[in-house]
Amino acid sequence: MSLLRQMGLNFASYQEPFVNMPEETIVEALKVVLDERNHPILIHCKRGMHRTGCLVGCLRRMQKWCLSSIFDEYQRFAAAKARVSDQRFIEMFDISSLNQLTFPFSCLKRQKQMP
Repeated sequence: MSLLRQMGLNFASYQEPFVNMPEETIVEALKVVLDERNHPILIHCKRGMHRTGCLVGCLRRMQKWCLSSIFDEYQRFAAAKARVSDQRFIEMFDISSLNQLTFPFSCLKRQKQMP
């Protein structure tokens, strides 16, 4: 932790359950991820697949990625360990409450419209 502080990096930790992560935990983690004041950011869980994949999948939904692209990215990193339950969580996750949040700096504001 001291090395992170010396490098000027912040650390946010969420006590994760072994398998199922409550939606509220994802919402709180997304608030940290969406706020550019916390960037650059590294997202990681114990193995870097399931909980990380769910969080990033929910972020991609907020970034308006199509589900097939979200699932492709998830499966690429989870590989043989991909879980249908994770993909179902991503698909069913309610992003509407997060769409109402405003941040002084948000990674969602930078998306450029295609001509």
